[in-house]
Amino acid sequence: MGLTETVATNKGTAMKTAIIYILISVLASTVGQLLLKKGMNSIGSVTLSLNQLPSVLWQMATNLNVFIGLAIYFGGTIFWLAALSRVDLSYAYPFASLSYMVMLVASWLMFDEKITLSRLLGTVVIGIGVLLIYRN
Repeated sequence: MGLTETVATNKGTAMKTAIIYILISVLASTVGQLLLKKGMNSIGSVTLSLNQLPSVLWQMATNLNVFIGLAIYFGGTIFWLAALSRVDLSYAYPFASLSYMVMLVASWLMFDEKITLSRLLGTVVIGIGVLLIYRN
């Protein structure tokens, strides 16, 4: 195998690895956000006023779902950073919007959220955009 072929193979492997890292990041982000929402649902509506801030922050910090959600989200960020070390930001960033697609279904399943036609169509358009970027 010549130098040109080796470089091309290494680039292809780096790209595939980056896609895997991005997908792990998207999955971790989605799971993290779902746990954050579940935790905040159990806390209830909060107001960020100066006198209530310490109490609200304590409630968030001591809620297991919020804590685990933040940890998973942070773990996804590590994979995101690894992906960014391999590909252009303008290539990687649109893949982050895959979380919209996963979140739409997950929110409906977990929280019985309504899926309106406009949300569904918007999410399909996002998916098409990601597909176009991936194929490039």
